[in-house]
Amino acid sequence: MVSTSITNLNLFKGVAYRQRCGYDLRSGAETTIKGFVLSQILEWLAFLSLILMLWQWVVARRFPLHQRVAVPWLALQPLAAERGLSTEAVAPSATLGRTRAFPPNALPFGLAQPPDEGWSPQGHPVLADQAPPVTLLKPLKGCDPATEACLRSWFVQQYPGRVQMLFAITSSDDPVRPVLERLLKEFADHDAQFMVCGPLSGTNAKVSKLAQLERLAKHDILVISDADVLVPPDFLVNIVAPLSEPQVGLVNCFYRQANPTTLAMQWEAVAINADFWSQVLQSQSLKPMDFALGAVMATRRGPLAAIGGFNALKDCLADDYQLGNRIARCGHRIVLSPVVVDCWAPRMDWAQVWQHQLRWARTIRVCAPAPYFFSILSNATLWPLLWLTANPSRRGLVFGLGCVLLRAVTALNLQSRLTQARARLKYAWLAGAKDLLQAAIWLGAFTGNRIQWRGQEMRLKRDGTLVKA
Repeated sequence: MVSTSITNLNLFKGVAYRQRCGYDLRSGAETTIKGFVLSQILEWLAFLSLILMLWQWVVARRFPLHQRVAVPWLALQPLAAERGLSTEAVAPSATLGRTRAFPPNALPFGLAQPPDEGWSPQGHPVLADQAPPVTLLKPLKGCDPATEACLRSWFVQQYPGRVQMLFAITSSDDPVRPVLERLLKEFADHDAQFMVCGPLSGTNAKVSKLAQLERLAKHDILVISDADVLVPPDFLVNIVAPLSEPQVGLVNCFYRQANPTTLAMQWEAVAINADFWSQVLQSQSLKPMDFALGAVMATRRGPLAAIGGFNALKDCLADDYQLGNRIARCGHRIVLSPVVVDCWAPRMDWAQVWQHQLRWARTIRVCAPAPYFFSILSNATLWPLLWLTANPSRRGLVFGLGCVLLRAVTALNLQSRLTQARARLKYAWLAGAKDLLQAAIWLGAFTGNRIQWRGQEMRLKRDGTLVKA
């Protein structure tokens, strides 16, 4: 009886002590309620990310990727040796998409007859008239093992119209100059030249070079291309064809990372070859495209002049986004070509890939702050795993791991569709790793405005312009 009284006294003292110290006797119940609410929120976010991921996959599957608008062409495989690339390196580009059949009134450049689905690569249509003349503008800096092959792919275009090719470098001792001179000598019958630019007028060296090249352009249609882009032989026909419609102001296309030679580049390849192009199509399913992808863009002098020419973009980091956005705001339509080009990047380690992705994230955050902020909701690995952590039940385990597995499968499928290569199962885990690291990059996009660009540290202003840090 004495011991019972002592126990009751200790319990009473314990309760009184906890009250004096500010403890809430209901904290256990409140903790349970808070845990339940958190688990419910994470469950909703996990389901939302799953829906967004499947939506993204469906719209990507419906897009006529790799289809040609005019003629079939030779596969790239026989051209691999000529371009200085191994057949294995060119394999993702070797199988070109099939040509669609078009009604006669939709044929570009006056094709005499529409091709049919069974047309062999050896068959060529008769051109009733010539394609419009085109000027290619290509700013360059530096040289890597793939540069000559990328440049050569523009010289061997099977385009029936006239093509003027203009290249720009900033220094007479640029390593790419001997490559250019060699190609100009080899293709002496082409209308091609390079110029050493004078002082650059803006912080964006690429756009400053374009502004100087524009003055030398002879033709109305301008094609702008990055230095590391390798194109299939029928590319110009396909990228220029939509410009025959007056309301079209700019044509652009998807690109793929063609040479992920390191594990870091394989990780980035998930972002580019699986996620980026499908996210663009997801955005396009909500509203007309109002930006451009900068690997290759084709426009006319009229829409370009309406936005102030290249000089209006000389200080912008995302010059491709701004070019497309401003042309769209002038009332023109932005068209996405189903033809895909290859981007051959120099070998990069984890630090370089991280800086590249962080620069990309901060650029998108400045250009489209609200969409980028909400893009974290589509992270189909992060939210299921967080929900699994908060709800370690059989249901949570099945759903969480199921989402992660489905994410890996859809990523492999999207990569395979863009690259036209067989999915590599040993890299399936990279989709989840990409999502988790992407969450850190998403945070980094909002916690700084400094970027590393072409060996220089720059500061990104609120309006998307660059200043030296």
